[in-house]
Amino acid sequence: MLSYQLQSAIKDLETLITLSQEDITDIKEANHNPQFDRLAIKEEKIKSFEQKKAMIDREISKLMTQHPAMPLSELLDNEQHQQLDSLKEHLSTLREVNQQYAKMVLSVGSFYNALLERLVPTQMQGYQKVARLEASFLEVRV
Repeated sequence: MLSYQLQSAIKDLETLITLSQEDITDIKEANHNPQFDRLAIKEEKIKSFEQKKAMIDREISKLMTQHPAMPLSELLDNEQHQQLDSLKEHLSTLREVNQQYAKMVLSVGSFYNALLERLVPTQMQGYQKVARLEASFLEVRV
């Protein structure tokens, strides 16, 4: 059961890594709609991974409770050790890919905010940003 959960969690991480890499490719090409379309899939995979991780934790806890005198390294077989190592590597890879994606998202967001500020200058009124009077660059004529 533990091996199955580990393998399934690794597959979820592989899918999340692939989806995040596709997001990076799309953000470079300013192709935003596919990124939004993948959000639901990513959320589903994250939930799935969290559930599987909880099951992995329960299985390991159960093993340790059943054999309190034995260290964890002796409770797991070689395949399970390899799967745990692979899980750690995939988590690390996902973290790196997400950091790269986050940097790009912040850069694009900053660019759009700067562009918007140039088009429609704002000022703070209390806790709200409002357009300045000189920002009325649109004129309607009838």
